[in-house]
Amino acid sequence: MNFNKESVVQRAKTDLAERLSVSETDVKEISVSEKDFPDMSLGAPAADEMSAQMISSGWQINLEAKGEKYEYRADKYQLRLYAFCGTNYVVES
Repeated sequence: MNFNKESVVQRAKTDLAERLSVSETDVKEISVSEKDFPDMSLGAPAADEMSAQMISSGWQINLEAKGEKYEYRADKYQLRLYAFCGTNYVVES
């Protein structure tokens, strides 16, 4: 999978809508910014995951739904949900 900015934001919206059982139209994009992450897990390792310690460039995606804010992190190869209910998730890689 090769993401670009638009496709990864759409995938994040779809994922969040599914997790919260809401319509995608209820998920609002707050911001999308380019960011350098500290490692290949985009600073959001899943449980017991080890990753290469090298800078990885990608996007920080901030969404809002049901009055709460949610953060996704992505690069062209993967999408991760950061600190959702205290846990990081690999959405797609």
